[in-house]
Amino acid sequence: QVQLVESGGGLVQAGGSLTLSCVASRNIFSMNFMAWYRQALGVQRELVAQITRLGITTYADSVKGRFTISRVDARNTVLLQMNSLKPEDTAVYYCGSAMNGLNYWGQGTQVTVSS
Repeated sequence: QVQLVESGGGLVQAGGSLTLSCVASRNIFSMNFMAWYRQALGVQRELVAQITRLGITTYADSVKGRFTISRVDARNTVLLQMNSLKPEDTAVYYCGSAMNGLNYWGQGTQVTVSS
């Protein structure tokens, strides 16, 4: 069992920045990957960014060049630095991971970008 706890969401104006944090209840190096997803109202949840155990990163086209995912293994933490935020980035952001065939999710943190 793995618990993931997100924090850092909030209200920001377009063009602003936020950093989301996800703290895991166990060593994240043991997880296959750590990722951030988001779900806007009426829209299917989508992958925003992922970082593998070896540090390989993947980003959705819509956030490339603006968002950066990183890991702090010593703190069992994954960060999502979000710059140049747009109103269309408004969503609930979820931390997700997988290990031994099981998927894990955090409770989500709301990000709202005003125009």
